[in-house]
Amino acid sequence: MRLGVLDVGSNTVHLLVVDAHPGARPLPAHSHKAELRLAELLDEDGAIGPDGVDRLVATIADALQAAEDKGCEDVLPFATSAVREATNADQVLARVRDETGVDLTVLSGVEEARLTFLAARRWFGWSAGRLLVLDIGGGSLEIAYGIDEEPDAAVSLPLGAGRLTAGWLPGDPPDPADVKALRRHVRAQIARSVGEFTRLGRPDHVVATSKTFKQLARIAGAARSTEGLCVQRGLTRKALEERLPELAAMSVARRGGLPGVSEGRAAQLLAGALVAEGAMDLFGVEELEICPWALREGVILRRLDHLPTERTIPS
Repeated sequence: MRLGVLDVGSNTVHLLVVDAHPGARPLPAHSHKAELRLAELLDEDGAIGPDGVDRLVATIADALQAAEDKGCEDVLPFATSAVREATNADQVLARVRDETGVDLTVLSGVEEARLTFLAARRWFGWSAGRLLVLDIGGGSLEIAYGIDEEPDAAVSLPLGAGRLTAGWLPGDPPDPADVKALRRHVRAQIARSVGEFTRLGRPDHVVATSKTFKQLARIAGAARSTEGLCVQRGLTRKALEERLPELAAMSVARRGGLPGVSEGRAAQLLAGALVAEGAMDLFGVEELEICPWALREGVILRRLDHLPTERTIPS
């Protein structure tokens, strides 16, 4: 069947269309995305403003039309931290439902972490052993650890690259004092959760998902996306630590000229790098591997797991 997953995230509204059936890996057929940066459109009261809601409704309508055009049998719509934490979330969800017919499922941070972990587990398989999975979004950082398909520990922290950029790094390039203050804040937040994971033992494999980690790996020398989904890509803490001072000194325009960095994400790259470096350091990670699958694939896989399968009964 052809499924669409509609991800209303803190940075983008992304429709991923896949051809899938139980027992097989979902094959991407089409991608439709628009950058809204909802995490940066919150007003002083933490609400998504009228213009942001208008743009969200219009973008979801466009995505639904794209899903119909591509022949999707069903669309799985969900929203993450930007909508989840908006003070007017109920009104936003009601308007989306009334004007588009889409009933957005708002995932909790822990649900995000669990579904992303499922995607990473399916991608790397059982031979990867105990997985530690890190995911930096626009609004939050998800961390999950475990040996099965359900993690033994999962947390979500308010350390998304978009959120931190808007709240802590107003300058272009940022003031060194602001960078130092953000670094201190990030590490204090992560440190509160480290013990919950380290008591479970060292992971056999550390995995990172999300656009932020992919871009950091690319500027550290990882293969281009055009070289294929299955090409192994990694990021070392040493390489990240070496690039951080350069990123902090760069303007947004200069960051946007780095290999693999999109213009829309350039402003958030430094905050994302500080979160990545802090997490790798505090968890004692020297090197991690980039996983091509993340939350959207986790949502699809969970849906496929609940579809009935045909069984042949021996005569």
